[in-house]
Amino acid sequence: MIKKLVLVFIAVFAINSYGQEGTASPYSFYGIGSLKFRGTVENRSMGGLSIYTDSIHVNLRNPASYAGKNLDMLGGESRPVKFTVGGTYSDVKLESNSGSAKASSTTFDYLALSIPMGKFGFGFGLLPYTSVGYKLESLDDNYTDGRISNRFKGEGGLNKAFLGFGYQITDKLSVGIDAQYNFGNIQNSNIAFAYDDDGNPTQYQTRENNRSDLSGLNVNLGLSYKTMINSDLELVTGATYTPQSNLSSKNERSISAIIVSSTGTEAVVNTIETDLESLGLLETDLVLPSKFSIGAGIGKPRKWFVGIESEYQTTSNFSNDLYTSTAVKYENAASVSIGGFYIPQYNSFTSYLKRAVYRAGLHYENTGLNIENESINEFGISFGVGLPVGSFFSNANLGLELGKRGTTNSNLIQENFINFQISLSLNDRWFQKRKYD
Repeated sequence: MIKKLVLVFIAVFAINSYGQEGTASPYSFYGIGSLKFRGTVENRSMGGLSIYTDSIHVNLRNPASYAGKNLDMLGGESRPVKFTVGGTYSDVKLESNSGSAKASSTTFDYLALSIPMGKFGFGFGLLPYTSVGYKLESLDDNYTDGRISNRFKGEGGLNKAFLGFGYQITDKLSVGIDAQYNFGNIQNSNIAFAYDDDGNPTQYQTRENNRSDLSGLNVNLGLSYKTMINSDLELVTGATYTPQSNLSSKNERSISAIIVSSTGTEAVVNTIETDLESLGLLETDLVLPSKFSIGAGIGKPRKWFVGIESEYQTTSNFSNDLYTSTAVKYENAASVSIGGFYIPQYNSFTSYLKRAVYRAGLHYENTGLNIENESINEFGISFGVGLPVGSFFSNANLGLELGKRGTTNSNLIQENFINFQISLSLNDRWFQKRKYD
């Protein structure tokens, strides 16, 4: 057990050593940032499919997965304790009608633990929920010399710490609930450039600085139902619901006079704090929209599985009094995922690769962002493999995701991304009944 925990902490340290920027997406400029996928590498490798639950993998999206049937190999007495940690490296090509650029980011995605307790089970962990990371420039349409009008920069994001419980009502049906604490901050700046009569930048420029410290609670409810259709085929269904909740945002704003060097370095000359209290913006509430997902699939246990899952989110209810823009609207978001896995022979003694889990899937999503009357959609295909490591069904998971987000219409940006994912899913047995006194 100690060796497995050491592996987890080494993985977390390695991921965080490089995970300085959570995203490189210009669309993280809007709202509270780009929404991170709340799921494991195993889920993402199946197109985001998360309805499948078993006794050896943590499922971060459905708290009903904390409970489940005991393993036959353990005499039907218990399920293993499950650890998981994961991260992603993203390489993104940004394209617009006027040019292209490349960006990359490395992120820590999750750290979680699930512990069985008879018919009960509980889990807890930490994961990013949204991420902000952009550097953008807009040109002045009144000139043809490529004159910069504004320069925008943002960083930060929202994180979730969660504690969940599951209960096995029958051998086929389990339910669960997650209590989630959201916390984090978002920082952004906007430089408005000024020029003299000859078109040269003036000595001093004006920069607006904003910071929002966010916090709030919400819950996630889950249900999982599994039954054998016949001696070979199993039906798996699942559903989750997250009610609407509020985030408290404590805000700061200041205006700075700065000098911008030819290399882009910014030197502050003077700063004036904005009286947000008189504007009613010192502390505001942000709405986290409700979310509902449902899915079903069929497969042969320990051999193959294929399923489909849909998710709906009332993003049109999102509001942020501190930041407003006439160019952006929020509409209800929706997504669909199709995917599955295949195991050649889970108990093979002669071939390591036959014991591996091979995954694939695809997803399509309306993100809920509408900019310049263009809906921002995302499409991706994914592949993955789960490689057995150590004993007791532990595994290392590798994933590859290719896709695109956004459009080049209306002078917007299209992101073509490649995501490389890695995780450790480790199992151990903590509670064993004595056979002999």
